Amino acid sequence: MGQVRQPRRVQAYDGELGAAVARAQDGDETAFAVAYRIVQPGLLGYLHGLVGDEAEDVASDAWLEIARDLGRFKGDGAGFRGWTATIARHRALDHLRRQRVRPRAGGTEQDVLDLPGPCSTHEQALEGLSTERALALVRGLPQDQAEAVLLRVVVGLDGPATARILGKRPGAVRTAAHRGLKRLARQLGVGGEAEEGVTDDASRTLGESK
Repeated sequence: MGQVRQPRRVQAYDGELGAAVARAQDGDETAFAVAYRIVQPGLLGYLHGLVGDEAEDVASDAWLEIARDLGRFKGDGAGFRGWTATIARHRALDHLRRQRVRPRAGGTEQDVLDLPGPCSTHEQALEGLSTERALALVRGLPQDQAEAVLLRVVVGLDGPATARILGKRPGAVRTAAHRGLKRLARQLGVGGEAEEGVTDDASRTLGESK
């Protein structure tokens, strides 16, 4: 089973993010703005995959909670991304329950899925796509694969962090993300052979009600 790489761009920012969060917890508003700038694109891309055009509003609600509870956070830059993604996911699910609508694709962020190379064949499936098209394709995946891909590739979380957010075992998340990226690759004609033994066509997708 192949590994899903954490984008190196995200990894490179983790040190800066951790330092900014520490300063923000001491009351530095400029540092909080730096943390927001680093985290927001991936967080917004993830939310677009869950709630479509309502992502901006849900993100705003999430950031209000993040700012309110910032003093309670303990961890480094990678941990902060996981913490904010958990909050955003809870707010998205609350929104969907209130609206009683199906998650839908959307979004206009320009660099959410701009992965640096070299990448695996499956990750290449996402390169060069507009964000709207990429998120639409991800939304068509079975639900477990879609969320795993969004959290691993868009938000940039590692396997254990993604597993904690989704309440799954790391191995299950790794498998779901790998299969999701492989399916995207097949749809785009990248490394295009089907994976034998995978019969998940009937699985629930992000476009179906929970």
